[in-house]
Amino acid sequence: MQSHLTQQKKITILGSTGSIGRSALEVIRSFPEYFQVVGLSAYSNIDLLKKQIREFKPQYIAVFDTKHIQDLQHEFKNLTIYSGKEGLKQISSIKVDIVLCAIVGAVGLEPLLTAIESQNDIALANKEPLVMAGRLITQKANAHSVKLIPVDSEHSAIFQCLIGQDINTVEKIYLTASGGPFYNKSIKELEEVTPQEAIKHPTWSMGKKISVDSATLMNKGLEIIEAIWLFGLTEDKVDVVIHPQSIIHGLVEFSDGNMLAHLGPTDMKLPILFSFTYPERVFRPLKRINIKELSNLSFDYPDENKFPCLKLARTVAKKGGLQPTVLNASNEVAVQSFCEGKIRFTDIYRIVEKTLEENSYTNCNDCNLEIILSIDQEVRKKSIEIIKKLTSR
Repeated sequence: MQSHLTQQKKITILGSTGSIGRSALEVIRSFPEYFQVVGLSAYSNIDLLKKQIREFKPQYIAVFDTKHIQDLQHEFKNLTIYSGKEGLKQISSIKVDIVLCAIVGAVGLEPLLTAIESQNDIALANKEPLVMAGRLITQKANAHSVKLIPVDSEHSAIFQCLIGQDINTVEKIYLTASGGPFYNKSIKELEEVTPQEAIKHPTWSMGKKISVDSATLMNKGLEIIEAIWLFGLTEDKVDVVIHPQSIIHGLVEFSDGNMLAHLGPTDMKLPILFSFTYPERVFRPLKRINIKELSNLSFDYPDENKFPCLKLARTVAKKGGLQPTVLNASNEVAVQSFCEGKIRFTDIYRIVEKTLEENSYTNCNDCNLEIILSIDQEVRKKSIEIIKKLTSR
C-alpha cells in the first residue's frame, strides 16, 4: 500500500533533544520519504544535537545556551546557526509545513507566536504557552489561518474524535489520566515523596517537569485549560477521569447521548505522526493495539482532596483572565524547587495556591504579549519569595 501523503513535508523541531523531540525524530527516521528536517533547536544538550545534525542534516539550528556557538560553527560550517532567545524566534520564522513546538515551559511562548505569524502550521506539544496565553495564541492562529494540531495524547484523541463533527453538538469531553505514580498513596505518604520517585511515571516516558505535573495531577488541570482554547469549549464541558490502563486517551459525549472514544498504545510517536500527516494518514503503522488483549478497562473520578492541584486548576480555568498565566508561572517555579529538593511534594500546591491568592488578575480580553510576559516574570518572583519564607521556618 502507498501512503496517502501527497507531498513531502518540511518540519522544524523546537526542542529536538527533549523527550518529544527525540520521539519526533524517530517518526521522521521511520518515514524519511515523507518528512524533511529543516530546523532543529536545543537548550544545551550539544552532544545529542550534533548527532541529530549529522543524521538529519537540517539547514538551520538554534541553541539557547550561547556558549556552544563557536564549537558548533567550527564543526558545521555550512549550517545557519542561531542562538539565545532571539535565535529560537529566528528559526521559528523560517517557512516550513510544520513547526513542532516541544520546548518545555513558558520559554516556548514567543517562538510559538513567531511561527504562527510566519504562517507555519503548529504541532503543539508544550501546553504551557496555551495555558498562559490561550486567547492571544488562538486569535493569532485564526488571523493567520494557521492550524493548531495538538500532540498531547489526550488532546490528539479529542481532536481526532471531533473530525467532521459540529462542536455545538458536544455535550462534554473527557481527558483520561493514569493517576500517576502516587494515586494509591495516602495524603501522609505524599508528604514524603522524593523527586526521584515523582519522575517515574507508570505508563509514559516523559521529562522531569511533565512527570512531576502528572504526579500532582496539575498536568490534567493544565490540560483542561488547554482543551478550552483548542476546542472552543467552556470549562464545564471538560472533565477528567482516571483510567490507569492508559488505553483510552479521550472521549467525546454528544448531545444525542452518543459517545466516541479514541484508543491507542502508550506511545507518543503515534500522536506526533498524526500531527505531521494531518489531515492525511499513512498506512504503515508504528504500533498497534491487540484488541484481543484488551480487558479490565476501568474508570474513576479523581480524588481532588488528595490531589488539590487539579481542583485549583479547574477553579482557575473557570475564572479565566490572567489567572492561568499566574497558575502556570507559579507551578513552574514550585516544580523546579521540588526537583532541586528545596520543598516537599505537597508544598507545590501550597505555593501555587498562595501565589494565586496574592495575584488576583482576571481581565485579559486585550492582553498583549508584553503584558503577559511581564506578569509571568512578576509571578515567578513572588513564588520564589513564598518559597524562601516557607523554607526558612
